[in-house]
Amino acid sequence: MTISLLLKVAGCGMVVAGTSGYGSWMAANYRQRLNLLLQLRQMVFLLKGQILYANAPLAEAFEAVGKRMEGMLPEFFLQVAGRLYGQQGKTFCEIWKEEVGQIDPESVLANTDRQSLAALGEHLGYLDRDMQERNLLLYLEQLDLVIRGLRERQEERCRLYTSLGVMGGLFLTVLIL
Repeated sequence: MTISLLLKVAGCGMVVAGTSGYGSWMAANYRQRLNLLLQLRQMVFLLKGQILYANAPLAEAFEAVGKRMEGMLPEFFLQVAGRLYGQQGKTFCEIWKEEVGQIDPESVLANTDRQSLAALGEHLGYLDRDMQERNLLLYLEQLDLVIRGLRERQEERCRLYTSLGVMGGLFLTVLIL
């Protein structure tokens, strides 16, 4: 075997490994998004409980919920709470939208997830408790629909991503050889 052929084979192996890795990464991102939305759902339920049953002001409610969990979303809730405690003449809606805008664009949340999260903040903070409860329940219903759709398609999408990664690599390998 010549060195040229060995280099081609090694290159093809790297291409297949790279595209397979990319497909696996896409499948992992899909699962991560689902898990993040499930965590958000749980946090909104806790927030609803803090507002309705503990009768806590928004800053305390966000702080209490943020301290109960770990990750990107609890940190987001704690940042909102910190900004509410040090309100600098801004409304809750403005603070909420600014903090949603600060969520890492590289995170697994889709733009639609961010938009619906930003819309949630428009209806909290200035309404009575019943209206806040209705808005939180409406958001939870929307979130449940998204989660249900992701769960229904999870197996096929994850298999598709990994298969396309491998098949794409094999296709490129055939083209190279």
